[in-house]
Amino acid sequence: MMLERIPPERVRLLPGIFRARMEVNTEYLLSLDTRALLQNYALEAGEKPGGEAVLSDPQDSWFHWGWEAPSCQLRGHFLGHWMSAAAFLVRSEKSRVLKARLFDIIDKLREYQLKNGGRWVGPIPEKYFEFMLAGQDIWSPQYTMNKLFMGLLDAYECTGYEPAMTILSHLSDWYLDWFEKSDAIDRNVSYKGESCGMLEVWARLYRLTGEEKYRALLKRYEFPELFAELKAGRDPLTGVHANASIPWAIGAARIYEIKRKEEWLETVKAFWECAVSKRGMYASSGANAGEFWIPPGAFAEYAGDRDQEFCTVYNMVRLADALFRFTGEEQYADYIERCLYNGFLAQQDPRTGMPTYFLPQRNGGKKKWGSRTRDFWCCHGTMVQAHTIVNSLIYYKDEDKLTVAQYIPSRAEFKICGTPVVVEQICDMKYSGSGAKFAEFDTEEHSRYCFRLRIRTGRPQRFLLKLRIPGWVKGMPLVSVGKERRFITEDVIRDGYLKLDREWEDSEINISFPVELRTESLPDDPSRKAVFEGPVLLAALSDDVYLSEEPRRALKRHSEHSYEEWPWLQSHYRAYRDGGCVDFMPLYEVTDEAYTIYVTSG
Repeated sequence: MMLERIPPERVRLLPGIFRARMEVNTEYLLSLDTRALLQNYALEAGEKPGGEAVLSDPQDSWFHWGWEAPSCQLRGHFLGHWMSAAAFLVRSEKSRVLKARLFDIIDKLREYQLKNGGRWVGPIPEKYFEFMLAGQDIWSPQYTMNKLFMGLLDAYECTGYEPAMTILSHLSDWYLDWFEKSDAIDRNVSYKGESCGMLEVWARLYRLTGEEKYRALLKRYEFPELFAELKAGRDPLTGVHANASIPWAIGAARIYEIKRKEEWLETVKAFWECAVSKRGMYASSGANAGEFWIPPGAFAEYAGDRDQEFCTVYNMVRLADALFRFTGEEQYADYIERCLYNGFLAQQDPRTGMPTYFLPQRNGGKKKWGSRTRDFWCCHGTMVQAHTIVNSLIYYKDEDKLTVAQYIPSRAEFKICGTPVVVEQICDMKYSGSGAKFAEFDTEEHSRYCFRLRIRTGRPQRFLLKLRIPGWVKGMPLVSVGKERRFITEDVIRDGYLKLDREWEDSEINISFPVELRTESLPDDPSRKAVFEGPVLLAALSDDVYLSEEPRRALKRHSEHSYEEWPWLQSHYRAYRDGGCVDFMPLYEVTDEAYTIYVTSG
């Protein structure tokens, strides 16, 4: 079994929180100066960025600083992220402005490559690789180059712009030469310099072109020690840099897509078992502190200000998507949903699109937002990519089956058995623009957990529609197809899905998922509990919270009557204590306030 994503250019996000966050992200991508994005590549090619030989006042310059400053050994990584994000938006949103800028950047990179001798192009000197080979302390040159490779690859796959592949081909030749020279010193140098992401690069290039040189490069990265440890049933992750390990598993997933050998799928599953199933996670999905994997179950011990690095959230979603496509198991889609709400949304500033590097788990923690041009952490890069891939995580098909994996307002157009199909999914509320306007005498319940799917086909077509039943659903969903309204019985719910096998033409499906508050305890401190409404993690706006009774009983809905209400601004609660109260809201709505995720109750 292998599920196939509906191509992202065929899926459009409709008004709702995910579209709003994508648009904030797009505005930020467009606001960045092309000269600044290319500054380190220009310097490495011997050019004066923007024609300026001297910066008289760095504070007022257009230069990018932080991790992009010319003094940083990881400089230039962000351009690759920008290119990937821009390429995805060109493909899905048909952005002409981003397309023109992307092509202009690729053309400049080709100029720099020619100035550097025709092969090397990068924001760092080639000698960084010599330092790495000699064991000299140097900050992750393969990580930096990986981002450029990925940006060019995504640009080529999304737009077909041939100069991107030309750059990749010649830069790959540089790698072949470097390995030939380095073999006499250290044949294992390919595993140094945070090289984990390069396995995916070579797998993608080999699958795309079939060229022997990419197969040769793939073999140089194919067997890191991590895989041997997993195969032996050991835990190779505890205490290890989290985001320097996840891309190895993504690379293994790419190889499985090429070779279809079970040993590679077993490697990916073994990683997941070690990273998630046996380790556990914070309620918001992360399992790392200070960028390193937390020991299994020791989450109270490591709760602080530097938990849940966003890069790990983004890359674990990519890994979960691969496993979902390989197996169809709902556990992976459930995990993605948790990450979307409590990572993608929670770690992005809704006002500016800026990321928070970490997501504090301690009581009274605060999110520290990045700046627009003065930080450029690694998570800055993965955040701009994250909000361009949401549309690719919603719909999947397998021959005559369509799977709805996520409940996000969207419209998809594709074919099943040669028949054109359009699926439109919205939150089932009365809309005025992108808000939900309540009628004066409307007494019906309005819930963000009610969805409407409209299906239209070019002609009557029978296929199996699979709707994921999220793990947080309590009781039987209420579903109507057309005028038929009934409770779904167990015979059509199997393996975590509601399965509707029928002839479709012009149909409407209404789904209502029953939901109630639920809690998750820290495994090493059961007295501290996180509170969820559906997939949404709630945060208390307080430095510390003690409730005299269990949170599910202590929290009361908090609403205000108004003419308009946004479906994504629900899920607010209030707990009363000591003559006062504590407000709870979705973690993704918290911006600058101190908050507490894990509350203690009597």
